[in-house]
This record gives sequence, C-alpha cells and structure tokens, in this order.
Amino acid sequence: MAEKNEISVNIGISDEDRKKIAEGLSKLLADTYTLYLKTHNFHWNVTGPQFNTLHQMFETQYTELALAVDQIAERIRALGYPAPGTYREYARLSSIREEEGVPEASEMIRKLVEGQEAVVRTARSLFPVIEAAADEPSADLLTQRMQTHEKTAWMLRSMLA
Repeated sequence: MAEKNEISVNIGISDEDRKKIAEGLSKLLADTYTLYLKTHNFHWNVTGPQFNTLHQMFETQYTELALAVDQIAERIRALGYPAPGTYREYARLSSIREEEGVPEASEMIRKLVEGQEAVVRTARSLFPVIEAAADEPSADLLTQRMQTHEKTAWMLRSMLA
C-alpha cells in the first residue's frame, strides 16, 4: 500500500482489516454526503406554513452533516486509504438516492427520516469488522454518528405526528 517515500501504516490493525474498514467507511461517507446534499436542497426549496421552522432545522442538520463528512473522510485517511470525493463515487457507494424535483414539505421530512435511518443502517453494518479488528476509534465514530442520526430521525418523525 505504501508508495515511494511513504511510511506504511502500522497502527495494530492488519492491512486487510484496514482495507475492509476503509471500504465500509467510504459507504458511510457516501451516505452522509448524499444526505447532506438532500438536506441542503430541501433547506433551499422548502415552502409552506412550516417554512421558517423547517428552513432553520434543515440548516442545522446540513451543517452537522458537513462536519461529519470531514470526520469520516479523515478516519479513512488515518487508516491509510484515499477518501472518495466525487459525485460519481458517492452515487455508486451510497444507499441513499438523489432527489428528483421538489417534494412538498411533509414529503421532505419523510425522505429525510428515511435518509437518516439509512445512514444508521450503514454505520451499524460496519460494526462486525470494526469490532473484530479492535478499531476503537472507528467504533467511537460510528457510535457518535448513529446517536446523531437516530435522534435526528426521531425529531423529524415527530413533526409528522
């Protein structure tokens, strides 16, 4: 893996496990970035009686997601792998589909609940390889991400009640 003039990554996790973890985190990064883009799109385009509330809420959410993509990408880099960074890669890796058109406000909320929960499922699916490799930093990152996404999904879902 190391190129000329590079020092190999030697953090107590095998090359094979680091590769598997980086691949899984790349999917998490793609999901997170796709959700960021969807949330930002909805922030710009929401209309209706809940405009101000949703506009502000979506801004808080996409700002948090922007910070999260950086944390995930930096963890991939710490494991010794390049982080994906193109729309093409994200479209291939993400379990979240891009939005076509502009849905009404309540549908935006539903779609964001689905997106938040999709990120949780992706994160949760990585635990077996991360736990087997004793990769506590990645486990900590996943736990934090899952807590945030589960709470956000609950808050969004509550707006539909």
